[in-house]
Amino acid sequence: MGSEMNRRDLVKRSAALGLVAIPSAGLLSACASSGGDSSSDKPTKSATAASKDNPFGVNDSTALDIVIFDGGYGHDYATALGKLYESKHPGSKSSVLPTQDIAGKLQPRFNAGSPPDVIDDSGAQQIKLDVLQKSGQLADLTPLLDAPYIDDPSKKIRDVLQPGTIETGTLDGKMYSLSYIYTVFGLWYSGKLFKDKGWTEPKTWADFMSLSAEIKKEKIAPFCHQGKYPYYINVAIMDLIAKNGGLELQKRIDTMDPTAWDDPAVKAGIEAVYEIVDKNYLLPGTNGLTHIESQTAWNQYKAAFIPCGSWLENEQMKATPSDFDMKFMPMPSLTGDKLPFEAIRAGAGEPFIVPEKAKNKAGGLEFLRMMLTKEGSGKFAAAANSLTVLKDGVGSDVQLRPGTASTVTALTAAGANTFNYNYPNTNSEFDVALQNLSGELMAKRLTPAQWISKAKALAVKAKKA
Repeated sequence: MGSEMNRRDLVKRSAALGLVAIPSAGLLSACASSGGDSSSDKPTKSATAASKDNPFGVNDSTALDIVIFDGGYGHDYATALGKLYESKHPGSKSSVLPTQDIAGKLQPRFNAGSPPDVIDDSGAQQIKLDVLQKSGQLADLTPLLDAPYIDDPSKKIRDVLQPGTIETGTLDGKMYSLSYIYTVFGLWYSGKLFKDKGWTEPKTWADFMSLSAEIKKEKIAPFCHQGKYPYYINVAIMDLIAKNGGLELQKRIDTMDPTAWDDPAVKAGIEAVYEIVDKNYLLPGTNGLTHIESQTAWNQYKAAFIPCGSWLENEQMKATPSDFDMKFMPMPSLTGDKLPFEAIRAGAGEPFIVPEKAKNKAGGLEFLRMMLTKEGSGKFAAAANSLTVLKDGVGSDVQLRPGTASTVTALTAAGANTFNYNYPNTNSEFDVALQNLSGELMAKRLTPAQWISKAKALAVKAKKA
């Protein structure tokens, strides 16, 4: 499970968890040529009369065909949700096909005009969403957004989604995919280690550095990071910048505004992280470690803090001691922050789609609506140990592992104070180049001033492109 969760590509683990894949030329041409309106292209009529309780007009006698990317989150949750669908629609039968080869399995079905009813379109063999949308293969999910929320029909589905969910799934002004999994980013530590040592979670950067000095006296490195993949250290750097400069600065960075890098918050954020390097608070050798190597060293109590997204607990399941008590915390506050300590980077990912030509399109939409209930969200959280995009979507009856439970606490505390960078999705070349600068910084081959100057030059180049 750990290797699958990580190896979907580091770039995919951006703030919005944008999932990227390159379909074959055959798929591109096939999708482009399959938009005709002959009778063979039309879905079988499977719906019945719509009603308040059945807004899409689901026919209970029609089977539901589900295909799931079988990656780090597994597929057991889909089976559980399929059973939930059957219980709500007596007479229906659901089938779940787990696969890592989404394009290979589904290209022939899209070509034949007989796609499944709902798809988790993820992984390295994902079918590109814009290709499907441009060829008329995706159902518009606006009716889903406007449908009643099952747990409280006075609300619409759009009212109960985490911030950014609709935007992540939108193409050409309409929502065509539901990014179901919600990831948060920040720092992680061992609750057991902190309890044993009498340490307290630091809320300010000054407290973080003071605690780091105490940690080092205990022959433990205060900090480690996944050095071979500087994507991770940018979680710390860019979060500090966003919290200090506020949402306006974060948006200017996203739009490749070169003047954003002149903002004092950029200097404050990069100098804070460089202070870790300058005071020798890094785990020796961490700059050359892979994600798994550094995270495993952290699990072995060789370092106190590590930056990562909320997939960390699943990824490290085998290496984590049973009493480790994994904990998540926001990036500590710098002096003059415009966002509070509780503010965290959070975003939606893992796109679910309903094909326009699905035999049971109504059932596919209803399946997504049922996923967005506390019961459905709870079944996913219990099976996959991850949060969903449903606000307050995990009830007290769901037993979560310590790390994931701590992210629920953090999200509740953050409230509306969440932010999300989108440049990794809109300008991956800039993102990779910025990561490389941060790798150089952590190795002391760049100063903070040089990092800022080069980052601004990258933005200038990206703006001209």
